[in-house]
Amino acid sequence: MQQAVSSGNKKHYKPPFRFGIGGVPLGNEFAVVTDKDAYATIEAAWNTGVRYYDIAPWYGLGLAERRYGNFLHNKKRSEYIVSSKVGKLLKASKTAKNKEYFPFSPSPNDVVYDYTAAGVRRSIEDSLQRLGIDSLDIAVVHDISPDNKYLPTPWQDQFEIARKGAFPELTRMREEGLIKGWGTGVNTPEPIMQLLEVVDPDVCLLASQYSLIDRKNALDQVFPAARARNVSFVIGS
Repeated sequence: MQQAVSSGNKKHYKPPFRFGIGGVPLGNEFAVVTDKDAYATIEAAWNTGVRYYDIAPWYGLGLAERRYGNFLHNKKRSEYIVSSKVGKLLKASKTAKNKEYFPFSPSPNDVVYDYTAAGVRRSIEDSLQRLGIDSLDIAVVHDISPDNKYLPTPWQDQFEIARKGAFPELTRMREEGLIKGWGTGVNTPEPIMQLLEVVDPDVCLLASQYSLIDRKNALDQVFPAARARNVSFVIGS
């Protein structure tokens, strides 16, 4: 589950939801989930009033986006909020390493890391095609983080590429009205703290960093820094 936590009054995009559902399990990350069970899960969430859906090209290398898209493209676009992620482009390949990343997914895609401005535009266009919808509410720069073992170079190098490319491009897309807000989504605090020093994001996905088990760093460091800049969080687990 995802929960939105607002932190201030800055006139940037504030997600109008309390809870949502994520896309990792329906990308078959942990086990094989059939299409029937996946669609039943999404429909059950919809029927209980869930209207925020967080997905990514990475989840099943396109599988989660296709599944959510098959359901959501039949719904009125104004009735739900959807976020997806940028930084990982998918390319079909006969030599793809898809089983190394997602052994339970039938995807034929390989992944190419690209945090440039052009890569971000391409990523969002590709996601919209897989989802079958015309817009994203939130774009999340995905996994520029010390724990990401698949990055082609150290995370600080990839962050610098994003600082020059992805971050200003997403700000332009926000100003153009192509997205409502953007931020980053990571499993460690360092990239979020660095992001807050160099740009003006709307909402960040704080994954696996705020729970009953692990909360001190989020409470003592990340939340105060975000509050000072009026940034919102999605708390993901």
